[in-house]
Amino acid sequence: MDTKVEGGIRGVDHVAYVTWKVEETVHFYRDVLGLPLSHCILAPGWGSDPHPDFAHFFFDIGNGGRIAFFYYFGEPPYQDEQISPMLRKARHLALLVDTEEELEGYRQRILAAGYPMRHDGNRVMHELIESIYMFDPNGYNFEITRKLRPLGVADALDTELSIQALIDVSKGTEPTMAKLWERKGALILEQEPVSHDA
Repeated sequence: MDTKVEGGIRGVDHVAYVTWKVEETVHFYRDVLGLPLSHCILAPGWGSDPHPDFAHFFFDIGNGGRIAFFYYFGEPPYQDEQISPMLRKARHLALLVDTEEELEGYRQRILAAGYPMRHDGNRVMHELIESIYMFDPNGYNFEITRKLRPLGVADALDTELSIQALIDVSKGTEPTMAKLWERKGALILEQEPVSHDA
């Protein structure tokens, strides 16, 4: 279903990363995952800030979306050694497939190509999704996922209550999951008080 949010945004055009490993990146996304190369921009530096010449190439990920990479000429490879392991694992791109068979197919293709996968290569089941995780040749965290069920009205209400509880708790001192659950419980009771009448 083609949808738009208020203001007209209807999805992701592309997400972009930097690479110094052009051949490895093309092999992983085009040859292993089967994402077609859809466009390549070869451009001199532009804009008001100093900017090196670059190649900017795009892979089609379906439904009008793309994943893109910049290769900057003359720029030495860079790795932020200060980034925390938690942040390195948290920042990621998740691509969507429709079926369990497709998800398993990608898992097998990635393993067969010799790429290390997170969680020992196992599929990970969450509340609403099942996923596989890996790092691409550039070290970017990457996920392929499938939906286990559609979202409904109950999910929307639960999300509103969860986020409000999170906002409330995160503004306090030493936020914890226990405090979040307690606050969410209070918000639920405010929505529909429990009757103690026999």
